[in-house]
Amino acid sequence: MDWQYFLDMLKDDQLQIIALPIFILAIVVEWRIDEWRQLDLYKRKDTWVSLSMLILTGIVEFMPKLLAFIVFFYLHQWSPLQDVVGRQWWAWVILFFLDDFSYYWFHRSNHEVRFFWAGHVPHHSSVKLNYATALRQGVGERVHKYIFWLWIPLLGFDPLMMFTVLSVNLIYQFWVHTELVNRMPNWFEFVFNTPSHHRVHHASNIRYLDCNHGGVLILWDRFFDTFSQELESEPPVYGLTNNIDSYNPAYVATHEYISIVRDVKRANHWKDKLKYIFLAPGWSHDGEDKRAKVMRSKLKG
Repeated sequence: MDWQYFLDMLKDDQLQIIALPIFILAIVVEWRIDEWRQLDLYKRKDTWVSLSMLILTGIVEFMPKLLAFIVFFYLHQWSPLQDVVGRQWWAWVILFFLDDFSYYWFHRSNHEVRFFWAGHVPHHSSVKLNYATALRQGVGERVHKYIFWLWIPLLGFDPLMMFTVLSVNLIYQFWVHTELVNRMPNWFEFVFNTPSHHRVHHASNIRYLDCNHGGVLILWDRFFDTFSQELESEPPVYGLTNNIDSYNPAYVATHEYISIVRDVKRANHWKDKLKYIFLAPGWSHDGEDKRAKVMRSKLKG
């Protein structure tokens, strides 16, 4: 296998690198507005952890991303549609919806499978919601992420095209991590993921747990019944249901994996051990079931 060949192709995936200086500028502007208006949106140590997660994620993601690109390449070569689907305008439109659909299930699985949650939880560990939090990506989730996109190259979409749309999706999501924007027009709120919808997603309130997983579109959440409206009567409380008291980037990135190992060790039966890995966070074999859907059911009851 010619690794250099694939590395050279992957070098054309530059959108996120190009967007990074714009992201940093947006963080500086939001931070200055925060200081001017005294909104308490930023905390220096918390922001440091967020930027550290960005660097750590970039290091960890390199090899999984390269391997995914190679797998996508060969799946595309095997596709009977490779000569039909090119880079026509309609192909980009279709790919946008396919990509966003895959992202929804990837993101939702990160909240509903504890092993996946362990890789995603750093993104939710901040008690602040700001543009720096958008860069506080989950480290471990980078390893399993691309599994959710394996079906798309079989439909004839080439890997560089896929990675371009993936980048567009992530760039869009950066802008929904803010408290400075209240609500968009109603039609926009109905179709697209917005700051209001994403504040719900980052909230630890029982009413809001495990809702609004969409990337660009919020339609998937509406269709699959994971949507929750932000209520003025219940402002979002950011962070985890049990927040971690640490600003150590290594601990922030790994603490849930440590908790899983601890829970697996104390379970006596293999069935329970597997449940600690594959059921949603909050399940316990000897205590209260604190999974989001269970607590929300009790709240409604």
